[in-house]
Amino acid sequence: MIRTAGRSLVLALAFSAPLYAQAATAPLEIESVARPFGPGEKLTYAVRVGPLGRGTAVAEIVGVDTVRGQTVYHSVFRINGSLLMFKVRDLYESWFDPNTLVSLRYHQDIDQGPYDRNRTYEIYPGDKYLDASKQEFETVEKPLDDGAFLYFLRTIPLEVGKTYTWNRYFKPDRNPVRVTVLRRERIRVPAGEFDAIVLQPKIKAKGIFAEGANAEVWIADDDTRMMLMMKTRLPFGSVQFQLRSREMAKPIANR
Repeated sequence: MIRTAGRSLVLALAFSAPLYAQAATAPLEIESVARPFGPGEKLTYAVRVGPLGRGTAVAEIVGVDTVRGQTVYHSVFRINGSLLMFKVRDLYESWFDPNTLVSLRYHQDIDQGPYDRNRTYEIYPGDKYLDASKQEFETVEKPLDDGAFLYFLRTIPLEVGKTYTWNRYFKPDRNPVRVTVLRRERIRVPAGEFDAIVLQPKIKAKGIFAEGANAEVWIADDDTRMMLMMKTRLPFGSVQFQLRSREMAKPIANR
């Protein structure tokens, strides 16, 4: 259960982009698509897990890279802290198209006391994905991994009272992903006071966004659309993220 929770944490910290239809054979320029994020954005969170667990999480876009000749953003999400009686040091990396947000590669390096796992997925949109053993599995037309999910969510309109459904997760058996927009409210976190949109994501899997977890995610109701806070419930206790600091990047647009 603990390893499921850790794997799900990254999903809290992103689905409509145009269909990825071009073969990844030559680098593409980053087009004039305005985004509320870009290289240099760094969001730092205080994390509480149950009555004893404490830690820090950092989500950032570290730069522009290439995957199989395709220009991509490289995002990194790190969790460092303590969970019950052991240390947690998790690293999640995502490489996704800056314009379509479609995922091309996803990496997990999970170190949670007795549980240790390191794996990389190579994702070929509309065709297949390869796991760490190079075994092939079918994927969806416009796949998104855990890291790309929230970045995607930050780019779409959200209307209170509506539920949005997407079949975009790169592992088809995890679909659909549903997000209900619950309300608007003003909240205070260590980084300051913000107007927020409150979302309730649910997926077909155990963990933070399971049907019975009743997770809520607060994102900024402004141009940044960054995650401000997240709360959920798991069998061993509550989990909470609160934004502690932010370093904002200037979105790439009108180049």
